[in-house]
Amino acid sequence: MSAADRWSRRAVLAGGATGLALAVTGAHAASSDMVAVRAPSGHYLGSMVDGPGDPASPRVRRFTGIRYARAERFAAPVAVVSRAPMAEQVAGFGPSCPQPGAAYHPQSEDCLFLNVWTPAELGQGLPVMVYIHGGGYATGSVADPLNDGAALAAQGVVVVTVNHRLNALGYLYLPERAPDSGNAGQLDLIAALTWVQRNIAVFGGDPGNVTLFGQSGGGAKIATLMAMPAAKGLFHKAITMSGQQVTASGPQNAARRARAYLDALGSDVDPATAPIDRLLAALGAADPVLGGRVYFGPVVDMRHLDRHPFWPGAPAQSADIPMLLGNCVAESRAFYPPDGPVLRGLSWDNLAARIAPEMRVDAAPGWVVGQFRARYPDASPVELFHRIITPARSWRGQVEEVEARARAGRSNSFVYQLDFDNAAHTDDIGLAFGTSAHRSPAHATMSRVMMDAFVRFARTGTPGWPAYDLATRLTMIFDRNSRVVSDPRRWERELFARFPYVQPGT
Repeated sequence: MSAADRWSRRAVLAGGATGLALAVTGAHAASSDMVAVRAPSGHYLGSMVDGPGDPASPRVRRFTGIRYARAERFAAPVAVVSRAPMAEQVAGFGPSCPQPGAAYHPQSEDCLFLNVWTPAELGQGLPVMVYIHGGGYATGSVADPLNDGAALAAQGVVVVTVNHRLNALGYLYLPERAPDSGNAGQLDLIAALTWVQRNIAVFGGDPGNVTLFGQSGGGAKIATLMAMPAAKGLFHKAITMSGQQVTASGPQNAARRARAYLDALGSDVDPATAPIDRLLAALGAADPVLGGRVYFGPVVDMRHLDRHPFWPGAPAQSADIPMLLGNCVAESRAFYPPDGPVLRGLSWDNLAARIAPEMRVDAAPGWVVGQFRARYPDASPVELFHRIITPARSWRGQVEEVEARARAGRSNSFVYQLDFDNAAHTDDIGLAFGTSAHRSPAHATMSRVMMDAFVRFARTGTPGWPAYDLATRLTMIFDRNSRVVSDPRRWERELFARFPYVQPGT
């Protein structure tokens, strides 16, 4: 029995609405907590739940494990419309896409499921916020507790979180055998947004006011969707959190990566029928373009993506979409553990050699270190490492995107920088969702400020501060004393602007 059949049969064998109610609602299975909706694509069962970590917060409605599509391996997804009540709904959040490691369970190729949170009192015409998870294009899941939508929904919005195909399952480029393969993961997201357009009004949401938000790889997927013709009209605002996609993988490099991956898989193995553990093992293949593990990501295949997302400029099709772009002030702290090989034993003698492979721009490392030491004479080698790598590796893509929009004369782009607690990559997720508010009173306050800005943006298209332009580069600094600053890292921006930017993976 296939994974797809196994999950579908599990739902059907639950015995209709009553049986599946117990599977979906878990601890909230009391009949008074059950809620149900009849939508165009299916009949869905949910439950009333508390906000995460705060029993006093308003209760919300949660609907998990909603199937939005099915897909054969490497093929485009096909939307699902069910006539049988709850037949296409599964227990919990549904399986995550198979990926290396054991962070999320269960995992299955049959992973095209989404989840919905709504305010307790179903309204009409509420803003819809659809979250796309991070993990690059290789890992991640909305089953992560940080992505729980309850606290955000309590602010008066409808929250949707989406799982989709990743790594080789979503982005291996096999155009002769599977013409949709290089962008299958992106097509899953388009299928999910199509489900939102068709069904979200029944949950109280406004299909004409859909905001995408996503962190890291989720932000990159959103930037890519802004240039995909099939995504036009499916969303109306975008928030990218430490995630950008200036250029996608070119088809020739994508083909080189596919060959390297297939060599690792083995000439005697057919990727269309290989066991999933063999597919995952081959992800350790060396990348012929970047080095390290083989990279998978969206491909300029001229079928679904016919241009780079933000090169040579911002995509015209999304010119009218307000965009909120953000980053964390010390992104790189999340990538390099203090006791790891890059930072262990770091000194002035080896700093230039250590930053050289990490900067992602082709600049003379010794010169870069000299410039930063002159600018920050009291900084330690470790502090200077992060001051260099964050703008060289992580922040540069965001600057490229927002400045491309500004050069096109658009006045609907907004920028923030999270300085709170010297924020590292991923620190903005829990603050935006309200799931890290319980850590301290300061976290709770910072979370309220960020959530208010995100919800306001979803409602109105502006987060509450002026738009970014090339004259002022106004940026909201989220911190204990949040404030708007003009061009807050001008020196670092101008230094790295001397060198061409090449998106990793291109």
